[in-house]
Amino acid sequence: MPIYPPTAAADGAVPGTPLIYDDWYPAMRSEGLRGRKLSTAMLLGIPLVLGRREDGRIFAMRDSCPHRGIPLSCGWFDGKQVTCKYHGWSFEPVSGQCREIPSLTAADSLDPQKIFAGAFPCEERDGHAWVFVPRPGRGRVRAADDLPAIPETPKFGTRFRSAHLTAELPCNVDHGIIGLMDPAHGPFVHQAWWWRSKASIHEKEKHFEPIPEGFRMSAHAPSGNSAPYKLLGVYGEPITTTIDFVLPNRRYETIRCGGKWFSSLTTVTPTTANGCRIDVVAAWNIFYHVPLVTTVAKFFGNRFVRQDQETMIQQAEGLKHNPSLMLIDDADRPAKWYFALKQARLATASPGMPNAEASHPMSGPVTLLWRS
Repeated sequence: MPIYPPTAAADGAVPGTPLIYDDWYPAMRSEGLRGRKLSTAMLLGIPLVLGRREDGRIFAMRDSCPHRGIPLSCGWFDGKQVTCKYHGWSFEPVSGQCREIPSLTAADSLDPQKIFAGAFPCEERDGHAWVFVPRPGRGRVRAADDLPAIPETPKFGTRFRSAHLTAELPCNVDHGIIGLMDPAHGPFVHQAWWWRSKASIHEKEKHFEPIPEGFRMSAHAPSGNSAPYKLLGVYGEPITTTIDFVLPNRRYETIRCGGKWFSSLTTVTPTTANGCRIDVVAAWNIFYHVPLVTTVAKFFGNRFVRQDQETMIQQAEGLKHNPSLMLIDDADRPAKWYFALKQARLATASPGMPNAEASHPMSGPVTLLWRS
């Protein structure tokens, strides 16, 4: 099966792909939003400026003054308003409403408060600034509108540790996502004494079921050839893992061992049509009292993510030439489901097209076999 048709690419560039709008995406770590500092980020090709009001509320605006287009990040923020450095137009950053146009005189009839800079719903979850990105032409969207729930890492108690990982990927979001759900690359990309090796490959059987806008790898005993899972054996309880993929870009993993648990939310976020970023938020209560457990977890987690990043950088060299690609059964079946789900979601955004739920590629539970 060919990869989802890419968008046109300039010579020497990695091909792009259609993007999913009307959903939440993580723009950046929220800990960087403090004081009167303005930060910038790119989401779905949209330049953003983010900050935190003096009352603690975070915000995300299009990094462009509606007057003459200069980036608002070049201006000033006093904790209440963002002011453009070109002509001094000031905006309330959460709503985007213009509060002042210094050049106006008493003879002018223009009401500045009827002018809005681009502003996006922006909320803080799990240490990230999540931004709702509406489809082009939808118009102004407010936090009070009926929006989807903001994603969050599953947690099973109030006492836990957490960690964050991130890496830029030089490929479109489709390649990032199917790499994220690919079960066959582990023994090759992640060869290490603390994970697994090529010699550990064996046949596996996994059961999947459809869920709204995604699919679930049903609860199962984790792979016996992965050292981190073996460590959980010290608790003497059965270990189960559940993995969900949900559009547009989310992979949830939950590992339970009696009252002990580990969970993660991994997202692959399109920064542009042909670039993306992977973010991981993990939470756990396993080995809670072991000294330096967070430091050790972040060290090995970073090694793991960097191995994926290095592979994607190498793959990007080949993708620049826009080669014909294929997906096979059964190991690539989840990737096929992703492309079908994405196509249905994109079609739903077009008037007169079928509902995405009615176009789910899975009619019921499916069992897949592969070696890894």
